[in-house]
Amino acid sequence: MKILLLGSGGREHAFAKNLAKSTKISQLYIAPGNAGTADCGIQVSLKATDFEAMYTFCLEKEIDLIVPGPEDPLVGGIVDFFADKAAQGGRAILVAGPSQYAAQLEGSKDFSKAFMLRHGVPTAVAFTVTKDNLNEGYAFLDTLEAPYVLKADGLAAGKGVIITPSLEEAKHTLAEMIVRESFGKASEKVLIEEFLHGIEISVFAVSDGIDWKFLASAKDYKRIGEGDTGLNTGGMGAISPVPFADEVFMAKVANQIATPTFEGLKQEGHPFKGFLFIGLMNCKGEPKVIEYNVRMGDPETESIFTRLQTDMVDLVIAIAAGGIGNLPIALDPRTAATIFLVSGGYPGDIEKGKTMQIPAAIGDCVFYHAGTAKTESGIVTNGGRVLAVTAMGHSIAEARDLAMQNAATIQFEGCYFRRDIGNDLMEYEQNHHD
Repeated sequence: MKILLLGSGGREHAFAKNLAKSTKISQLYIAPGNAGTADCGIQVSLKATDFEAMYTFCLEKEIDLIVPGPEDPLVGGIVDFFADKAAQGGRAILVAGPSQYAAQLEGSKDFSKAFMLRHGVPTAVAFTVTKDNLNEGYAFLDTLEAPYVLKADGLAAGKGVIITPSLEEAKHTLAEMIVRESFGKASEKVLIEEFLHGIEISVFAVSDGIDWKFLASAKDYKRIGEGDTGLNTGGMGAISPVPFADEVFMAKVANQIATPTFEGLKQEGHPFKGFLFIGLMNCKGEPKVIEYNVRMGDPETESIFTRLQTDMVDLVIAIAAGGIGNLPIALDPRTAATIFLVSGGYPGDIEKGKTMQIPAAIGDCVFYHAGTAKTESGIVTNGGRVLAVTAMGHSIAEARDLAMQNAATIQFEGCYFRRDIGNDLMEYEQNHHD
């Protein structure tokens, strides 16, 4: 089995590590990869959205399966492109991901909200604004209680959500997004949503278009500052599993959210194949959907895949070719804690090319590279989120403390990480064990 993995982040390093250790893989190619994935397979410079170049490469290297890490190729229609090539008599190359139609669950906040309403999936009340109904948008904001949530409709690299406590600020931000296009094309439409009170959780499921199964639960931490303060980022850390995601809660997620989502897509003629990330708010024990992603999240992947015991090649084949119903999903019952080391200035302006000192990991801990590159002089920083340190433990505190101990050993100029990842979950963990 020859596999092409697309992407260059910590998520892709976690995929690459798991794929590379399978006995069922003969060759792994990673496009473009990073300094960490270089040890897992052959790096190639292919653009994730240049499907023609990718197809040529796949024919040349006899690739059997493509695993897209990020959302761009999925939203751009990679699955449909390769299906069309096969239908025209070309080599059949499987893609472990959803169709372009199903990928709209992530690609368009407006589509995803309308889909949830059509299929009775519990979510926040919302209103979609364009240049044509801006005044109605202002009027809708007047009906809501603070804080106010504004979401760019299109893809904005995980940064297109603004939450503000002030009505005046919300109206100003809405105008900036719509009129001044502060997120470019992504904010031609903006969703105004009611703010959901509760604690966030990410639930991941896998589907082959017929059957689906839960993969795992995780919680990620988006804000740059400790105590969940400051600007939103791509993710500063994660914990998996989430202690309050017990059988009762997960049964609600299955019955009220996951099943109606997968069945809804089947009814609309576009069954979902791939990894579905359901971002939820636990509102006093009741799950409500904040957003869908049509791929694994980052940094949740680093926590979940460190726990994964099922063969990754079996998993991606089952997604793309069928067989999820018969595939047991096995996870280490311990807790995984991921802490992201980021560049100074992130999520604003950063400098790349800082030399990194990365000693061997202490204890049960893995370093996943994200924004890194290999140069003649060694490994250097190559992005805002640089390295995801993931440790295992019998409790959140044990896993997080080991991750912090390891994080402190890695050095590069301007290095910053949060020290409070998982604090909010510890009380639930205590109650769960009592």
